[in-house]
Amino acid sequence: MRALFSKPLISYVIGILLVITTTGFVLSQVIENFFILIAVLLIEFIIFLLFLLHFYDKYMKPIKKATKTVDEIVKGNYRARFHHPVNDTIGQLSKRINALARNLSELSIQEQMQSEQLSTVIDNTESGLILIDSKGYIHLVNRKIIDMFGGTPKDYRGYLYYDVLENEVIHEAVQKAFLYEKNIKYAFTNYKNKDKFYLEIVGAPIFNERNMLKGAVLVIYDITEMKKLELMRKDFVANVSHELKTPITSIKGFAETLMETPLTDGGTHNEFLSIIYNESHRLQLLIEDLLILSKLEKEDFKLDLEEIDAEQLMEDISPLIKHQAQEKGIHLALNIQEVNTFEADKERVKQVIINLLDNAFNYTPKGGNVSLSIGSKEEQFYIQVKDTGIGIEQEALPRIFERFYRVDKARSRNTGGTGLGLAIVKHIVEVHHGDIKIESEQDTGTTITVFLPQDNPL
Repeated sequence: MRALFSKPLISYVIGILLVITTTGFVLSQVIENFFILIAVLLIEFIIFLLFLLHFYDKYMKPIKKATKTVDEIVKGNYRARFHHPVNDTIGQLSKRINALARNLSELSIQEQMQSEQLSTVIDNTESGLILIDSKGYIHLVNRKIIDMFGGTPKDYRGYLYYDVLENEVIHEAVQKAFLYEKNIKYAFTNYKNKDKFYLEIVGAPIFNERNMLKGAVLVIYDITEMKKLELMRKDFVANVSHELKTPITSIKGFAETLMETPLTDGGTHNEFLSIIYNESHRLQLLIEDLLILSKLEKEDFKLDLEEIDAEQLMEDISPLIKHQAQEKGIHLALNIQEVNTFEADKERVKQVIINLLDNAFNYTPKGGNVSLSIGSKEEQFYIQVKDTGIGIEQEALPRIFERFYRVDKARSRNTGGTGLGLAIVKHIVEVHHGDIKIESEQDTGTTITVFLPQDNPL
């Protein structure tokens, strides 16, 4: 009975009372007995109330629940449901509302998944992305942009691009993409914490379904590694050209001199022939080292793996390295610890040792000390070459494995070095999945340690 006094029904109850009052007034003209009139009006009032309660429970109350459920769905609560036990018109409405809620929930989940997937792709792409509307306001930046230019996404979204992006090249790319309505490409440099980055920007206009300009998307590529490779290629070509030019010029010059000198001067002829021979030998060594490097860098290069006995390896190379040490006047110490056999390419390992010792001999003055140590540590086989030579500046350490890089160019050239020995060492170690560590102090000496896995995973 409380429902009769609730807000939605009270107006109907008042209306019924007005109807009963009007009916009583009319019937009072016909029925003279007051008690009979009251009984008739009371019965009429009860019938109207029962009908009103029935109508409220069957129609008004379910429709009210349905309205609340629809309101919740409109607010985004797709879990809201409306249940009606009777399979009538309201029951059918209940099923339709619940089916709509389920479909919207599934669509919402799918949309959320697609949004997360798209966001993941955008944030993890290797290129920087910026979305700008037709008025120049930024709507989207990905994680790469934050890495390139710093800040947080909040520092970019909702701001004009020229207020938050200081580089003039970016401004020009956006302006020309809007002006010419075609893709624009520029290259520029950016500095971050003293590091220099080479970047390439592509500005692409965005059009709506009516082919009207809607905005632009900027794609920024980090081409630093590509630029470095390009510079390395240029340096390599320049260095190879220089290294080849020097012996060829010497050979040509002395050959021309021989052609113009009478054969009677045997001493001069022999001296010039010796120079030609030495320069041609140097040229041959350079070409052989270049071929070795080229072979190591091929993708299909395969190592000739075998079980290697460390003591036997030392015995194989001892005569050669001892002879080199004697010629240079250098004290050579050979140390071999107890080590099991290890798996590697034997000829390549020999080349690593010989190249490291050549480098040590060339940069150690006469009377100096060079030591070769072989052993195992933490399931790794190591080769360590230590010298008391001229040492290397700390700034030069990251570059000593570059092709043609020389710590002392005059000394290296006089010893006949090609400048490729340590580069070959690095490549051999890399294809063995090994590692190189170097420690050096100027005017004190250098220690280079090569680590190779005892059980090679190749």
